[in-house]
Amino acid sequence: MTHAVTRRKWIAGAAGAATMAAGCARPSAPRAASVSIVRAPAYDQTLYDTVRRVLALQRLEVSGRHVVIKPNLVEYEPESAINTSPLVVHAALEGFRALGAASVRIAEGPGHRRNTLDLAEAAGYFRLVPHFEDLFVDLNLDDVSAVPLPRPFSRLKRLYLPHTVLGADLVVSLAKMKTHHWVGATLSMKNLFGTVPGGVYGWPKNVLHWAGIDESVADLHSVYGRQFAMVDGVVGMEGNGPIQGKARPVGVLVAGRDPVAVDATCCRIMRIDPLRLGYLRMAAESGAPLAEAHIRQTGENIAAVATQFELVPEFRALRLEGG
Repeated sequence: MTHAVTRRKWIAGAAGAATMAAGCARPSAPRAASVSIVRAPAYDQTLYDTVRRVLALQRLEVSGRHVVIKPNLVEYEPESAINTSPLVVHAALEGFRALGAASVRIAEGPGHRRNTLDLAEAAGYFRLVPHFEDLFVDLNLDDVSAVPLPRPFSRLKRLYLPHTVLGADLVVSLAKMKTHHWVGATLSMKNLFGTVPGGVYGWPKNVLHWAGIDESVADLHSVYGRQFAMVDGVVGMEGNGPIQGKARPVGVLVAGRDPVAVDATCCRIMRIDPLRLGYLRMAAESGAPLAEAHIRQTGENIAAVATQFELVPEFRALRLEGG
């Protein structure tokens, strides 16, 4: 099966589903979701078993499927907590291979105008992910197709998206647990900003910023088909994230099939109220589970791993009550 065939089928299916959804009322009751919270105290070799445990808890079926892992690779500063750890990325790569995936690629389109491979090398990806260059796709340079947005949250009517991601059977947003100085928190959904090409959307994805950041995050979440979210919270970032904040150890991986539920759970771990994040509220309009009552945790519970993240003054109103 070629990526071109998969992409055509995906676009046709997405357009049909969107048309059907446009003629129906939005669900009145949120669907239920399962989110796994697993302790991961350090970036060491135990992560390989931990990631396999996460995938087993989520009962993912990827045998014979094409998987694209999208990490959060933004900038590099020594001793910083900016990027998804390359060790977590490699553990995920090996985990999906062990489940029988036909192919596993790593793809990213950083928002800053720079050589992406140089950034990946500085961040340790070449050193810790064998044959990284052969597995990696720079989404800023990938071919794109226009995908319509029948019910956009933003001012955009379509998104130009890379063929590598559109052709995947499973898109894995392997994000970093961080605060964000424009939207409050950046997790698996905001991580999808890196799937849009800078050549189309500017640097750092300025068109999406002008169209509304929260709204564009909600639009991106709506257009991709089968998704899986995993958030690297071994060491997160607090304060003036997503680049200039401080490292905040949490010691967890958080994962699930529903990115909204995963991000809502991460917010609660960070002592942020997910009901106050714009893009999460928008996604919940389509029936995504946002309330804690609709999200079942496996592994650890939120209270056992909760770690209060520092927020910039503009977002201190996001703090969960009692936090």
